[in-house]
Formats: sequence, C-alpha cells, structure tokens
Amino acid sequence: MAIIVNENTRAIVQGITGYQGKFHAERMMKYGTKIVAGVTPGKGGSEVLGVKVYDSVREAVENTGANASVIFVPAAFAADAVMEAADSGIEVIVCITEGIPVHDELKMYWRVKEAGSVLIGPNCPGIISPGKSHLGIMPTQIFKPGSVGIVSRSGTLTYQIAYNLSKLGIGQSTVVGIGGDRIIGTDFVEILSMFEEDAETEAVVLVGEIGGRDEEVAAEFIREEMSKPVVGYIAGLTAPPGKRMGHAGAIIEGGVGTAESKIRALEKAGVEVGKTPMEVAELVAKLFRK
Repeated sequence: MAIIVNENTRAIVQGITGYQGKFHAERMMKYGTKIVAGVTPGKGGSEVLGVKVYDSVREAVENTGANASVIFVPAAFAADAVMEAADSGIEVIVCITEGIPVHDELKMYWRVKEAGSVLIGPNCPGIISPGKSHLGIMPTQIFKPGSVGIVSRSGTLTYQIAYNLSKLGIGQSTVVGIGGDRIIGTDFVEILSMFEEDAETEAVVLVGEIGGRDEEVAAEFIREEMSKPVVGYIAGLTAPPGKRMGHAGAIIEGGVGTAESKIRALEKAGVEVGKTPMEVAELVAKLFRK
C-alpha cells in the first residue's frame, strides 16, 4: 500500500510537447510510471515518446481511463490546466509549475476541492511511491521502497533526507513534496492523516520551513490524532525577519512563523526534531531499533 499514487496510477502529462514535459515524461516512464497520454491544446493526434497527444484532458480520459495528471504548463496557463483536469474527473493532479499568480491559485484551489480531486503543489517536486509510481521531477535513484512516509515543503531537503534514509537502509512508503507557495492544494495535516491510515507506513518525517502556521497546525494534529511516530526538520533557523527565503511562503512576518516557534510546537507534540538532514535520518533509524 501507499498513499495517493501506486502501481495502478494511470497518468497523463499536460504540456508533454514542451521541453520540460517531454524530458520528465521520459524519466517517469523509465521509472515505470504508466504514462498513458499527453495533452497539449492544438497538437491532438500527434505522438510523443510513443504516447498519443490529445487536445483536451476530457478527451484523454475518455480514451485512456487516466486517473492522474502531472502538469508542466507555463505559469500563465497552469491554473486553467489544473481546473481542466479537475473538471474532467482526474483524481490526482500534480502541478510542478512555479510562479502561478496568487489569484489563479485561489481559483484552482477551490475548483479542485469542489471536484473532490487531490492537488499536489503547485511549485512542488511531485510525489513518489518508490517502486510503484512517480509523478514529478524527483531524482528517483535515491529512493527505495519501505515504510517511512515523508511530507515536505522543500524539494532539495526532501531529496537529502530520503537519500540519508536510503543510505541507512531505510526505505520510504510515499514521499510527497507539497510545495512552497502560500496557497497549496494539499497541506501537512491532510498528508499526515493519509499516512496515519496507511498500513504500510510505520513512521513519518515532516520537513517544514519558516513562514505561515502550517507546521504549528500540523503539530496540533500530531499531538491529538496520530499514533505513529513523527520526526521533524525545520529549515530557516538563521533566516532574517521580513526577507523571503526561496519559497513564496517562506517569510517571517510580524514575528509569526519562525523556525523556533515551529520547533517548539513540534517538540511539544512529541516530535523529535533533527538539527540537520542527517540527524533526521539517524532519529528515524533509532525509532526502528527500539
């Protein structure tokens, strides 16, 4: 078992005829992901990497039975691509695109919720259930199948912690990069809830960063609802207030959203918080030695 994607996931790539879409579609296919179609308006009937391209998502779904989509569409058109996927009955939508205007993100967030789909991102590295399916841009060679779930706002830190876990012989059930924008489709609590219900997941790593209150809310959920152990990491201990650090959501404003406050909240909820990505992996290894 895994969460959100598995060996039965049948995905389309929106924007497959662009450079990024084609490049990552090929990588996902080599990993074993079932890419059943591409979608680019105006290029229906053509073929990329041996898969048929359709003009619309609805057409692709009707002809292939696709239940997931990964989006490599420029920022100006990405929200429309997400909403088209939701309106066409796609269950899992992964939006890699960064730089989407906030008002567009708001519109697509609510449309996806109304449709009952799961949106990962935008501005994210995607999702992987090692050995089963990968939708996104992750370096697949560093992951291995196992029982640790990872949920993270940071792509690079996700990779580093997964790599450290794999080096210690600890595999992952599913790894989810939820994205670093202020408005994202699926948050920490929703993913933690899925890991709590997933029989394959025995422990969870939460990777947060400065800005917002999502980690504090997650800490409250962990304290009240989770039976599985959680190990944490918060990036940005030395970040200056008022300066955005990389992600659109990574900014300390009005003294809210500091790394210290997030670490305090997690520790109060019983989460062990590592000071480095390597220490996080060692804390997880310690859990499995108990």
